[in-house]
Amino acid sequence: MNNKEIIDIAMQQSAFDSNCMMEDFRSNINKVVLSEKNPRARKYLKLPFLCDLTSYGNNIVASASKELIREVEWYITKYHVEHCFETPNLHKLMERLKPYNLNVCFMAEYFLPDMEVLKPLPCQYETKVMEPEHFAEYYLPQWSNALCEKRKELDSLAVGAFDNGKLIGLAGASADCDTMWQIGIDVLPEYRRQGIASSLTSRLALELLGKGIVPFYCCAWSNLKSARNAIKSGFRPAWVQITAREDSYIAEMNE
Repeated sequence: MNNKEIIDIAMQQSAFDSNCMMEDFRSNINKVVLSEKNPRARKYLKLPFLCDLTSYGNNIVASASKELIREVEWYITKYHVEHCFETPNLHKLMERLKPYNLNVCFMAEYFLPDMEVLKPLPCQYETKVMEPEHFAEYYLPQWSNALCEKRKELDSLAVGAFDNGKLIGLAGASADCDTMWQIGIDVLPEYRRQGIASSLTSRLALELLGKGIVPFYCCAWSNLKSARNAIKSGFRPAWVQITAREDSYIAEMNE
């Protein structure tokens, strides 16, 4: 795969998620669409969206419920694309969501591999490609980014680093949709800053590409350690996304 094919696959997946056309993300004009369920959407998304903003940099595609379409359209029309994803403008969206008992919940940046940069990176420890039966025993708090206890059935491939048989780093891939799998990474604190995370992330990305699957990587904008790992591993920023959820859901998460 080349970079154009990869971004096309990602935009098509975002179109499934947002209930729009792939070409909508290349337009210079913002678009608001009615959110609907789609069996081809990423499996962990709660659809239909109440309010979701996605941008690949050119514009915003807003996918919203019928009740919120006018509110969202007002917001993305009033402010520039990049400012719609940051404060202080974001507070205006929050004000519009408040009467519906909603608020901004998820704010994330997504990365895709740059095929002109991605390459296997060295690791001073032994590394192994692991199938689900090999990592079944590792559903533990220290590996919660690489593996997801709530969605074990999606965890499909991993690469581990071992120090004399002890697992010290783990990159896991979740089969979140048919064409794209998400990579998560954990390294034990005492083994960090040795290049293990980038070695495992790049190795797993290449394994997925070898299977015809596009790897993607996600982190919060404030998670600089994770963003640096993505870039060092050969990934580059591709799209950003903000999703609103119910106040009750947010309160539960905060507990």
